[in-house]
Amino acid sequence: MTEHSQERPVELIIPGDDLVLPFQAEQADVLGRLVKLGPTVDTILLRHDYPEPVSRLLGEAVALTAMLGTSLKSEGKFILQASTDGPVDLLVADYQVPGGLRGYARFSADQVANSPAGAKLLGEGHLAMTIDRGAETERYQGVVPLEGRSLTEAADTYFRQSEQLPTFIRLAVARHYRPGRGTAWRAGGLLVQKLTREGGRSGARAKAFEEEDWTRAKALAETVEDHELLDPTLSPDRLLYRLFHEEQVRAYRAIPLETYCSCSRPRVEELLRRFSPEDLADMVVDGEVWVTCEFCNTRYRFDPATFADA
Repeated sequence: MTEHSQERPVELIIPGDDLVLPFQAEQADVLGRLVKLGPTVDTILLRHDYPEPVSRLLGEAVALTAMLGTSLKSEGKFILQASTDGPVDLLVADYQVPGGLRGYARFSADQVANSPAGAKLLGEGHLAMTIDRGAETERYQGVVPLEGRSLTEAADTYFRQSEQLPTFIRLAVARHYRPGRGTAWRAGGLLVQKLTREGGRSGARAKAFEEEDWTRAKALAETVEDHELLDPTLSPDRLLYRLFHEEQVRAYRAIPLETYCSCSRPRVEELLRRFSPEDLADMVVDGEVWVTCEFCNTRYRFDPATFADA
């Protein structure tokens, strides 16, 4: 891949935001994905009135979910869920093929407010990564302990222990100032993994070459700066060129991303009809039943008489 776009095939013209860009650095024998999120992550985070540290953590989860979820090639969903005993006790983000993202966090407002600046909000617990390909297909789930670590550290542990796949992950989330328009959330991430080949080179010398390739690729990936992942004026293909041009980096078709939610009034009503009359009565406030979607924060109002025959 060259730094200039004149020779790029038309179908590979790459937008600048809200995408995952898969790539391969052929000389180093590694695969990777680069995510850049602008309006999509801003919409997700602004739907909730979260404290800034919680928004930043959820932004990391959304960026990580985008990079991992886009490995799905067909219908399905990737779900990332962190459950902990820390100030943020539940963190959920999911990716729906072909490019939908959503997420939410549950937290103790008092604990978050009293946490020192920069303190980790995830405590002891676990990180679960689930692939759901549909009702007639068995779910696949990988679980790794959090033990007070960051999402990046936990995901790295999962790939090393469960997949036995050397992996580098970097995530960045911040508010970006826009002249005359205030600030907006942005997120970015880089994932690089050693390419595994069946029937490839064998022997001590070959293994040494493979290790050298990975060490070199990882060192190049580690040079990426947060501001590069977040800069809206730095296109993803130019960033890849900066990092891996000596490794014959080649970008594949970008995967566009957008917000989505599966909630709707009929679906919420169907859910409420599963409750007993006693439980429904407990939900009535001032003569009405209100349900708020945890993901998109949409509120649905129902007349209790709707469920009189429930």
